[in-house]
Amino acid sequence: RARALLQQLPPQDCDERYCPDLAEEERKQLRAFSARRRREALGQGLACPVPGPCHGCPCKKCGRRLNKGDPGISASRLGNQFWHPSCFSCHFCHQPLVDLIYFQQDGRIYCGRHHAELFRPRCASCDQLIFMEECIEAEGRRWHLDHFCCLECDVPLCGQRYVMKSGRPCCRGCFESLFAEPCQACGDPIGADSEEATHQGLHWHARAACFCCSLCRKPLRGQPLTSRRGRLFCSETCSLGRDASSATSDSSDSAFASAPSPDS
Repeated sequence: RARALLQQLPPQDCDERYCPDLAEEERKQLRAFSARRRREALGQGLACPVPGPCHGCPCKKCGRRLNKGDPGISASRLGNQFWHPSCFSCHFCHQPLVDLIYFQQDGRIYCGRHHAELFRPRCASCDQLIFMEECIEAEGRRWHLDHFCCLECDVPLCGQRYVMKSGRPCCRGCFESLFAEPCQACGDPIGADSEEATHQGLHWHARAACFCCSLCRKPLRGQPLTSRRGRLFCSETCSLGRDASSATSDSSDSAFASAPSPDS
């Protein structure tokens, strides 16, 4: 319950004590924002049997009939409406509302977190609402300007090249040293600036010298391909030719497998 409350009602959304790094103007905006939400949107649902005058009324969420005496939830800010207990949930995340605490907007109920995000963006790093005039937006998420940093080395990335890793930004140096996949053809890491081709969980540089038929060296980008033992071929003919040579001599197979690419 405590974890769910912290998720649905983030204390930093309504109490400046949980936001020690805010400038004074941002503190004023947070106080005004929180007071307006409490005054206009905050409520607590009431669990009670459906009264006689509401017999047969539809559940506000699912539309199924509620009969007199059925367990129901009412929300005073939304008039004479009832929900099934399991239907009294956030319109955005669909989680049941802990302690029936809700925020209403345009006839819909939300948890505190997602109601706040209707009006203010949330920083993907510190999880606080953003009251600054400017912020960073990348991959559909927002950051405070000084919070958009590399997930590994914390170097600021505002105005810099970066790569998204698991939904967080990573500088090029950290990405290439820690996360870049090795090319199956040349063995070099596939850097942030390199185009990549993948097949069955393996990775290649997308350039013609690497992503090509293992027998005839025909480039495979945008072409049909087949694979055997982790190697790529442009056709069954090349694939069978490769198998035939390997059956003739183990030493020739070893020499073919270790032959350098044209780039090398």
